[in-house]
Amino acid sequence: MEHIKNMYMKEHHTQTEAIVIEGPLPASALQNYRFHSELTAFRPAPKQFQALLSIADLQEGRVIIARTQDTIIGYVTYLYPDPLERWSTFQMEDLLELGAIEVTPEYRGGGIASSLLKISMMDEFMENYIIISTEYYWHWDLNGTNLSIWEYRKVMEKMMATGGLQPAPTDDPEIISHPANCLMVRIGKNVPESSINQFDTLRFLRRQELRTMREGL
Repeated sequence: MEHIKNMYMKEHHTQTEAIVIEGPLPASALQNYRFHSELTAFRPAPKQFQALLSIADLQEGRVIIARTQDTIIGYVTYLYPDPLERWSTFQMEDLLELGAIEVTPEYRGGGIASSLLKISMMDEFMENYIIISTEYYWHWDLNGTNLSIWEYRKVMEKMMATGGLQPAPTDDPEIISHPANCLMVRIGKNVPESSINQFDTLRFLRRQELRTMREGL
């Protein structure tokens, strides 16, 4: 599958300044900016920036950023699921995972995360993908936001909806280990029925495995 990437740019206006949201960008463009030191939700900022540079140059990888004039203050990434995860089982070429979305604390609450998702979906080629996001409550910034698990879940769902992602059922053990966890899914309008059917099997892989075991008895 050829992964075509068309870049889009838009200004997002806060009460004090205009934030540029653009992407997907290659690593060579990302290196023109400073990476904010408080983007540490997943790992220390320097290591996270290196991770973004690696993703940006993957054939399927996409990195969309929010920045001031010279500093990246937020980002969202898309790439193939980790080989160790269930979602890579069938090695589907048209299945991408929203790997990470983050905005530095200073700029949260201003709709930047939603704008990152909107801009990322402006590329018409995204209609060729099934996009997933696995949401686990233990990754959420409950202390920083002073929200309960269910309040955070509601905010997260509303934000993801701006990018067209909606909750979808699954029997994935990690997701069903807590009722607040969820799988978010967006199926592009150009995704073939064969891929949708394969994804449905993937969502309920344990059910399929149990059926196969029973048939073998």
